[in-house]
Amino acid sequence: MTKAKEEHYRKLERMYASAPVNKYYAPTMRVSEGRAEVTIPIRPDFFHAGGAVHGLVYFKALDDAAFFAASSLVDHAFVLTVSFNLYMTRPISEGEMKATGRVTHRSRRLFIAESVLVDSDGREIARGSGTFMPSNIPLSPEVGYQ
Repeated sequence: MTKAKEEHYRKLERMYASAPVNKYYAPTMRVSEGRAEVTIPIRPDFFHAGGAVHGLVYFKALDDAAFFAASSLVDHAFVLTVSFNLYMTRPISEGEMKATGRVTHRSRRLFIAESVLVDSDGREIARGSGTFMPSNIPLSPEVGYQ
């Protein structure tokens, strides 16, 4: 891996960490070539009335992992989610959730990425896939890319 690619991945991780929404969810992320991993510790304030994590947290983890997997392959522009489908297969109410995203297809302007979400015991709790494309927003310190 080149030094430039490694620095791109670290800048994406810092961009993710600096996003205001992540102050609430307190996730961690690791980015590599065509892949990203997001871990979110479970807290009771993520729960719906049924006592388990609300689907919005599942979506956040899955989309973030797939999004940054795609972003790892674009070093000039902020990537946008075009569409995302998810399947929730198991509830979670303790421990942490870990989403692993990977790019499965890429063309000049479109990326398809899949992500799988597991609980602390490694059991799959959800999966999703999305399409992503580079925007006209340059990667710069203004978007936290530094």
